[in-house]
Amino acid sequence: MNILVLANKVPYPPHDGGAIATMNMILGLVEAGANITLLAMSTPKHQRSLADFPQHIKSKIDVNIVDVNTNLSVVKGISNLLFSSEPYNAIRFKSKDYAQKLFDILSHTKYDVVQLEGAYLYSYVPLIRKYFKGIISLRAHNVEHEIWRRASTNQHNFFKRWYFNLLANRICKLETDLLSAIDILIPITARDLTSFKEMGYGGMSIVSPTGYNAFEYETNVTEAEHADPSIFHLGGLDWLPNQEGIIWFLQSCWEQILENVPKAKFYIAGRNAPEWFVSKILRFEGVVYCGEVKSSVEFIKSKGVMVVPILSGGGMRIKIVEGMALGKAIVSTHIGAEGIDAKNGTEIMVESEPEQVVSAVTLLLTNARKASDMGRSAHLFAKSNFDNQVLTSKLLEYYCQQVANEVR
Repeated sequence: MNILVLANKVPYPPHDGGAIATMNMILGLVEAGANITLLAMSTPKHQRSLADFPQHIKSKIDVNIVDVNTNLSVVKGISNLLFSSEPYNAIRFKSKDYAQKLFDILSHTKYDVVQLEGAYLYSYVPLIRKYFKGIISLRAHNVEHEIWRRASTNQHNFFKRWYFNLLANRICKLETDLLSAIDILIPITARDLTSFKEMGYGGMSIVSPTGYNAFEYETNVTEAEHADPSIFHLGGLDWLPNQEGIIWFLQSCWEQILENVPKAKFYIAGRNAPEWFVSKILRFEGVVYCGEVKSSVEFIKSKGVMVVPILSGGGMRIKIVEGMALGKAIVSTHIGAEGIDAKNGTEIMVESEPEQVVSAVTLLLTNARKASDMGRSAHLFAKSNFDNQVLTSKLLEYYCQQVANEVR
């Protein structure tokens, strides 16, 4: 089976949740027997070239990269606000060069499926329909408009709250229109599928969570690993939900945790952190800013308890799955843990009120036995539910069934 995957950023190296979700899925489909062509955008925020891909990946995947300028423009932003009904953060991914490359690829190779990695590739559907008669699928990493709707409720600034809500409305319309134009929906969580159905989607679908390669995450959790009173957060620090969640945690929980565990350290790692954010988090005692790390696996292994204080956002937190796979005890808000049906108190701790978050983190920092037991349970949960080979094999099998039905 030939599958063309369209992505609005280059998924290598897989340092953030979106890149991991795309790269793991592609490699899993290849291992399951699919032929994959990737057409990705290299943007100023995620600038990459073909040379960044190691040879062992380029030998398996036909990688195509197009430079797309997605830089924010005040003039274009104001013009969009006044004279357009489309969300500004989506139209930045419209590119004549990308469209031309897409046309060239569709003209030279016969594909069974064209898969969109996210809603922001919506503008290319008419072109695909014109030159491609097969199945178009949407792999929805989240319900995009929910991120902005939730973010608007957390804003104290009136204009930001109004603008985020406007974006949410515009993105909701975009997603609704896109759902009516595709053949197969592939949400990452069952909860997201329910949300899309509530928006009116009634077509074919299969839930396919982001998986991890189990053989890379074998671990032996011991109490010694959790003896160090450290907590950590790992994720893209240019992403609004991560920024607001970390700041909320520092302002609402961290001081009390330090009173309970005076030697505790909070390690914050991730790429593209703005200067204002770094300056703000370093005002708090015990915070260590690590920036972008070379290996997320090694970073996670070296630290204690993972915290995921997400107040907005959607989809599934890939880093939670990665932390579970590595046997880490994790404390998350309810929104952060969405899409991960782990047992609260046994495989993860899920709390959203500051007092409960403080209690959960304090318990895991002061009880190495509890932390290690939870880490072992989390590892077994991840191994049973998020094995990438199993998940991608099921997806490819589903694709094959639908293509066979199309032929009939």
